Order: sequence, then C-alpha cells, then structure tokens
Amino acid sequence: MNHVKAVRKFVTHIVKNYIAHLLDIKIPLILGIWGGKGQGKSFQTELVFQAMGIEPIIMSAGELESERAGEPGRLIRERYRAASQVVQNQGKMSCLMINDIDAGLGRFGNTQMTVNNQIVVGSLMNLADNPTRVSIGQDWRESDFTNRIPIIFTGNDFSTIYAPLIRDGRMEKFYWQPNREDIVNIVHRMYEKDGIPKDDVVRIVDEFPNQALDFYGALRSRTYDRSISKWIDEIGGVEKLGDKLLRRKKIEKLPVFTPPKQTVEALLESGYSLLKEQQLIMETRLSKEYMKNMDD
Repeated sequence: MNHVKAVRKFVTHIVKNYIAHLLDIKIPLILGIWGGKGQGKSFQTELVFQAMGIEPIIMSAGELESERAGEPGRLIRERYRAASQVVQNQGKMSCLMINDIDAGLGRFGNTQMTVNNQIVVGSLMNLADNPTRVSIGQDWRESDFTNRIPIIFTGNDFSTIYAPLIRDGRMEKFYWQPNREDIVNIVHRMYEKDGIPKDDVVRIVDEFPNQALDFYGALRSRTYDRSISKWIDEIGGVEKLGDKLLRRKKIEKLPVFTPPKQTVEALLESGYSLLKEQQLIMETRLSKEYMKNMDD
C-alpha cells in the first residue's frame, strides 16, 4: 500500500538524519515528496509530524522570492537554525518543511531564473552538503555548530528544479500516488468526527472517481453552506454582519452556530454540485471570449 510506504519512507528519513553521526554512510538531508495536485502530500506529512511529536518549521514557495536580493536565501538559513533551536532548547525533534517548492524554484517554459532563485538553490545545496555549519551573516566561529535538521520538500514536478539540487546524494525522492484503498482510508480519516461509516466513504469515493483528495475535503466544507446561510439570517441578515462579526462589544458573544449533521446524502449532493462547477469551467472557458484574436 502506497500510504504505508510513504509513512515508512518519511519516518526512516527523519531517523536516519538524527542518527547520522552513528552511521558510516552518506545520508541525503532532503526528502522530496512529489505527485499530483491535491493528493494529500502535506496532509500526510502533518499526520506523521503529530504521530512522531515533531515540531516542524514550515515555509511556502511564496517565501522563496523577494524584492531584495539575498533575502530568501537568508530566510531559509534562519528557519533552518530556528529548527535547530527547537531541538536544542525544547528537546523536541524538528525539521524544515518547504511546501510546493517547484512553484517557487521550478522553471516553466520561458520563465527566467532570478538572482534569488540562484541564491536559494545555492543555500539549499550548501545545507545539504554542510548541514551542521550554517551562517546567517555573522562572524564565523569554529565552535559554531548547528544540529543536523532534516529538510522535507513537497511538490508536483521536480523535473523543473535545478538538477544538482535534487541529485541522489542530496535528496531522496518519493512519488506519492495514493491508490483507491489509500484514498478511502484518508477520506475516512477526514470524516472521522462526523461518524460517517467506512462503507459510506467507499460509496462516496466510487461515486466520484479520479478526483484529487482535496475534492473530498471540499464536499464536507460545502455541506456547511446551508447552515451558515441560516445562521446569517438568525443574527440579523446580511446588513448586520459587519456589526455582529467585527464591531460587537468584547462582552458580546456571537450566536451559537450549530454544525450540520453530516449524512452520505448531503455529501453526495455537495459532490454533484462541485462536479457541475468543474465541468462548467472546462466547457465555458470565458478567457477565449475575452481574447478572441489569440490563437489556441
């Protein structure tokens, strides 16, 4: 089962890096988890963090660019050292996680590589090669050692990233592609608090095949819409929203919102609605109306 392999790969990578000083082998500092969009890569890593008691330092691809040259590279080194401080001061395991790294560092078509892209790649390569010696610009001291901190990347397509960064000595790769059994188990975990039995989860997954895991999370979110509309009416309607949500006195409490009782019928109804929206977007393509003179 791919889920079990993913968890085993993740845990092994973390442990190997924490006992690297005991092993007489070259251990990649980075683990890259890649696969299709919305397939639960970040969700799975969060579950493993909770299970292992890891306190991660998390970055997004949006932090890998800045109007100031050198700032993202410095930020990565600072976050890496912050993770080291978690280990040293709190006695907890930590790691540096960068989500959607190919969105920040990947090269698509004719996109240009910026100075910051080059500095970020160089900083990550240097961390992979020298994980215990990390400078953020201060005077260098021989005694200044940093704890070795494993780094986790998630992304969709690592082939767009500078090849020397993802070579085997620096990064281990794992392709995350959940099969039907994985999807059923993960969705069942999503709906655990709602008391949806596994047989109903199987029915929902089979009714909407070939969907990303995000789709099944969106089903649950959509079922709240009717209850929220009713709640808006109860607090005085649309005209009173500003006063009730933002300008109420501190001692005032919002009216109690009662979450809807989840049923398989309500989830299926939400799914059909989302499916209709997906099809409408693909069929309508309004951009063609706005740019009629553009070639397809």
